[in-house]
Amino acid sequence: MQDRLKALLERARTEISSASDPARVEELRIRYLGKKGELSAVLSGMGKLAAEQRRSIGEIANSVKAEVEKLLAEAIERVELYKLDAELRGPKLDVTLPGRYRAPGHRHPVSSTLEEMIQTFRRLGFDVATGPEIELDYFNFEALNIPKDHPARDRQDTFYLDASWLPREIAQDENAVVLRTHTSPVQIRTMLSQKPPVRIIAPGKVYRRDSDVSHTPMFHQVEGLLVDEGVSMAELKGTLNGFARAFFGSEVRTRFRPSYFPFTEPSAEMHISCVICGGKGCRVCKGSGWLEILGSGMVHPNVLSAVGYDPERYSGFAFGMGVDRLAMLRYHIDDLRSMFENDLRFLEQFP
Repeated sequence: MQDRLKALLERARTEISSASDPARVEELRIRYLGKKGELSAVLSGMGKLAAEQRRSIGEIANSVKAEVEKLLAEAIERVELYKLDAELRGPKLDVTLPGRYRAPGHRHPVSSTLEEMIQTFRRLGFDVATGPEIELDYFNFEALNIPKDHPARDRQDTFYLDASWLPREIAQDENAVVLRTHTSPVQIRTMLSQKPPVRIIAPGKVYRRDSDVSHTPMFHQVEGLLVDEGVSMAELKGTLNGFARAFFGSEVRTRFRPSYFPFTEPSAEMHISCVICGGKGCRVCKGSGWLEILGSGMVHPNVLSAVGYDPERYSGFAFGMGVDRLAMLRYHIDDLRSMFENDLRFLEQFP
């Protein structure tokens, strides 16, 4: 039995030293040290030996087992090094070849326009406020003095969402949840969370069911709100005139025309002299020399009351404008949809 153990060790040394992959090493481990392996087969006859012989053979068997385990461990380390070396040698690499050029990216025209608008209003003393794009009917319409029968609630103009998951006291009808149609709900949420003075702009995405050369279902707005004691229409005009000149240049002229918005009274649209033709008249301004860029007005007393402000004590102004429209004017883009089609031929035209 002692000779059989020595012969087993010699065979193991020869075969394990020539193993060249992990699968072969594992095969040899099972062959020599497994439950039904060669070592177990040799030791199966130990029961027939005398006590003194069993002790001696046991010591030799333990030595053989330890030696085989050491050979297997060294083989595993060796084949892993072979594998790593083969990977490192791999295909030859010419480090002198020029790398692949990747053109640097740049800001999207809408992003750069929005960023400049925000910075301009920051310089005028406004803070930036944000809110959810999925909004409750109350914040999007009711608190803004827009009743149930107002055209802005028409399903053709507004995206309504499933409201069945809301508690009944919140979702009183199936149209309780909408994709916000303007960023005005941010103004309501801000006024509900703090007392005057309030001086914010609310930039962000809004959604309406429109799609043509000048409308997309998703677009961007910047709305502004200032509420304090003694705020007047003169401050509204001064603020917006300052923004127009900072954004379009000192030569731009402005004018205000009466309009209607349910959440402001009085209300006005602001026009600027056409930045394409300089006010002389062209296809963009339809020969008038003027372009309407925003709506504005004094905050309606009903809106102030809805957020718990005393309309006898406080007054304020609000305004809203489309970021995408201003980007179109700045970069002379004639189709709004071009900015959202991800066509590199279009986007690469802008610095």
